Amino acid sequence: MFENKNDPVASQPVFLARIAISVLISLLVIAVSLGVGTLGYHMFGDLTWIDSLLNAAMILTGMGPVDPMKSVAGKLFATFYCLFSGLVFLSLMAIILAPIYHRFLHTFHLAEDED
Repeated sequence: MFENKNDPVASQPVFLARIAISVLISLLVIAVSLGVGTLGYHMFGDLTWIDSLLNAAMILTGMGPVDPMKSVAGKLFATFYCLFSGLVFLSLMAIILAPIYHRFLHTFHLAEDED
């Protein structure tokens, strides 16, 4: 997906396309994660759809739950969804920052070769 260290730095349109693809992948992962959370809170937490969506969004963004879970199944789902959300956050940051980090390192490497 990225150029090798001996290749020239990608043009700005190519770089912006890479950023756009990263953002689109991230948005897709967020939508799927929000859907899984909403469905899980509705099924296991016995919440309404809108309350399930709110809880899933709050957990996914790291804000914390809104409604306490009363059932064991709801508590287990909330536990695993919280762990999943933390991993999703870290993964999405890596996906979004990868093209930027690669361009920085590639530019730095080329500048080092010129000296």
